[in-house]
This record gives sequence, C-alpha cells and structure tokens, in this order.
Amino acid sequence: QVQLVESGGGLVQPGGSLRLSCAASRSIFNIYSGYWWRQAPGKQREWVATVSRAGSTDYADSVKGRFTVSRDNAWNTVYLQMNSLKPEDTARYSCSVTGAWGQGTQVTVSS
Repeated sequence: QVQLVESGGGLVQPGGSLRLSCAASRSIFNIYSGYWWRQAPGKQREWVATVSRAGSTDYADSVKGRFTVSRDNAWNTVYLQMNSLKPEDTARYSCSVTGAWGQGTQVTVSS
C-alpha cells in the first residue's frame, strides 16, 4: 500500500496563494490518477481536482481558474497550486491515489 503525506497548508489572507504537496512513498502517479479532496467542518468531503496518469487535469467548478494540479517528473508527488483563495476554501485538504489517503493538511483563509 502506498503511503501519502500532504504538506503546505497554513493560514493565508483572502486573495493569497498556497501550494500543497502530496508525496507518495513510491512512483505511482504515472500509473494511477491522483486526486485532491477537501472537507470543511460540518460539511461532506468534496472532490477538488484530478491529474490523470496521462497528465490531463480536471477541476471542480468552485476552484476552476484558481487552482492548478500538477505532478513531478519522478511521478511520486502531486501539487495543488491555489491562487485567489477565498474564505470558503477553508478546509482540510487531502490527496488520494488508488484507494490510499494521506492525513491531510489544513488550509485556513481568513483576514
């Protein structure tokens, strides 16, 4: 089972940016799609973005045009670049691949 570790979360003001990382214990994102999810307090987990094994990307409407998902050339890390952050982006962000999940990283957008 692959292990995933997210990092890069923190407190940022509205309009700011953060870059999240999801590091896998082995090269895997050339074989399986990688997914970003988020869950705000009291809400269900929602899908945020996908990077396929072919490198294509897809986004939830709520983040389209502001977030960018990518992966590194070693196929073991996926990133989520988040720009123009809004208070409603506040959530715990997690990544997943082939059924494995990381522990998540907290993103708080507040002035």
